[in-house]
Amino acid sequence: MVSNAGMDTQDTLEHRITELEIKSSYQEDLIDKLDQVIIRQQQQIDQLVEALVKLRDQRPESAPGTSNLRDELPPHY
Repeated sequence: MVSNAGMDTQDTLEHRITELEIKSSYQEDLIDKLDQVIIRQQQQIDQLVEALVKLRDQRPESAPGTSNLRDELPPHY
């Protein structure tokens, strides 16, 4: 014969296990979403690096003997 206390303990354990399974499911979903965010951010970083390399390649090389505009003083000095 099973007492009510034994049934309450079993019901409590089943409830706790169910709650843990629900939390685990939410965490798995969140981890999947975060993985997708990381993948998308890495793709954006790769695109930005590629664009930066292209911009560097488009920059005209300064001829020898010419100075950088930053090195020149403005006329009012």
